[in-house]
Amino acid sequence: MAGFLQHKLDTKSFGSVPTAMGIMTRLACARLKEAGIEPEPLLSQAGLPVEQVRDRSARLSARHQISFLNIAADALDDQFLGFHIAQACDIRELGPLYYIPASSQSLGEGLQRASRYTSLVNESLSIQYVEGREIRIIFDYVGIARHSDRHQIESCLTILTRLCRHLTGQHLVPAHVRIAHSADRTFSKLIKYLGSQIEFNAKLDEVAFTAAVRDLPIMSADPYLNQFLITACEEAMARREKTQGTFKSKVGNAIAPLLPHGRTNIGIIARQLVMSQRTLARRLASEGLTFTELLETIREELARKYLSNRALSISQIAWLLGYREVSAFTHSFKRWTGSTPREARQQQVVWSST
Repeated sequence: MAGFLQHKLDTKSFGSVPTAMGIMTRLACARLKEAGIEPEPLLSQAGLPVEQVRDRSARLSARHQISFLNIAADALDDQFLGFHIAQACDIRELGPLYYIPASSQSLGEGLQRASRYTSLVNESLSIQYVEGREIRIIFDYVGIARHSDRHQIESCLTILTRLCRHLTGQHLVPAHVRIAHSADRTFSKLIKYLGSQIEFNAKLDEVAFTAAVRDLPIMSADPYLNQFLITACEEAMARREKTQGTFKSKVGNAIAPLLPHGRTNIGIIARQLVMSQRTLARRLASEGLTFTELLETIREELARKYLSNRALSISQIAWLLGYREVSAFTHSFKRWTGSTPREARQQQVVWSST
């Protein structure tokens, strides 16, 4: 058993590319098959080798996993794919992120340990456990642009809440939830499940509970199993080389949540990252970029993503991207793509109907 567990936890990354155990990919594949959709072509489109996905011991590119979830959501016409997967899956699929908290003595202890070992399951996610007036679970991204992901983070927030309820036998409701991406009216499903209002366009992704949940006992506590699992995870942590994200991704993740507020100049972002403007510019230059180029790239990527969401009007998209006038957004989008936002949206409708 120890050998099998260690094999599952070993993290042989693809160079500097963050990898994941592929749990979300395989769950999404199962959902596609249930809907009568063959996942293989979609996996290839996302850059995921089918053989690797079938091999449950293989690790997958975390970036390609996020891409696949976006593609699968479109194929299923399910913009809540991550949430639905988290609701329906057997939470034992989480492996060590289920069994470690499930064998802990208290919820606080279990969440703290699960946060520490999250990177063994998905190197693109870093989770911070913070105790104070509230128990805060803060999600951060490593080597991945935050704005590229919706389904994975919504799944994580849902599974975290579901796990807390399952382990304690109590219907725990978060004190607050913050999500970095924007909302539309369909988010009422997620709000209803969590039982808490959600702050969207936040600076970070976070779930918080009252401090009292820290001492709630875990019904399945098993100190012997817990110690065995912790030992295996600590050995795996000691062997793995921590994946470092590019500086570009760190700056990009600081820019994206500030766009709707129009506060995305280099001075503000430099202060956010606790460095001088000169240092920020120099480090971007070492990766062949300027701040303006990166800002434009992020806006273009988000614009394409938002246009696929028919619930968002063109004026709302312009605001989300930090433009005060729709005309300024239209001018930029035409410079990026050669077409206006309305023309691009119409092309998407034509493609989806063919």
